[in-house]
Amino acid sequence: MTTTDWLQRWQQGRIGFHREAAHPALPAHWQRLEIEAGAKILVPLCGKSRDMRWLAGRGHPVLGVELSPLAVDQFVAQLDQPALRYRQSGFECTRQGSVELWCGDFFHFQVDQAAELAGFYDRAALIALPPATRQRYAHHLAQLLLPGTRGLLVTLTHQDPERGPPFSVSHEEVEALMAPNFELSLHDVSAAEEGLVESVWELTRRGPAI
Repeated sequence: MTTTDWLQRWQQGRIGFHREAAHPALPAHWQRLEIEAGAKILVPLCGKSRDMRWLAGRGHPVLGVELSPLAVDQFVAQLDQPALRYRQSGFECTRQGSVELWCGDFFHFQVDQAAELAGFYDRAALIALPPATRQRYAHHLAQLLLPGTRGLLVTLTHQDPERGPPFSVSHEEVEALMAPNFELSLHDVSAAEEGLVESVWELTRRGPAI
């Protein structure tokens, strides 16, 4: 899954991973993180996810990072509400209400741009990446977050190694990727659809390891 592949998926409308409603992991598990309203939440590789609307509706400013300009435009088009567009730190940024979308490469999103982040939510980032890129993602995410920052991670497992995205990411791989820099708790494992098993993890950023 290269940058070109991802952009082509959006151009061709091959976005079966998109949900037209907020993911059930949010109402089921978000509250246990005890993140105060007003705290800014990072959503990496956010697409046009309605999960961001759900978080904003609970009083959180949301900062989504997405590579595809089409995804950003389609997210904005969901509401008849004005959007402010500007450029910052090499990203094309769009703010609509309390949701701010940065269009560009997540790996170019730097620590100084993440200073206000108090939580994160990953429903379709880790599982959108091929194996060779997941370690880089886990390390970069940890770099962006202060110790004690909490978030939810949703992963999938399935039996077809050629299928993806979303790709299958085992529990063992999640632990290998995340445990060096995060405390992990597995809260839920359930069948999402035929052949897919979905897992919901709570992560808390550890002290200075990296």
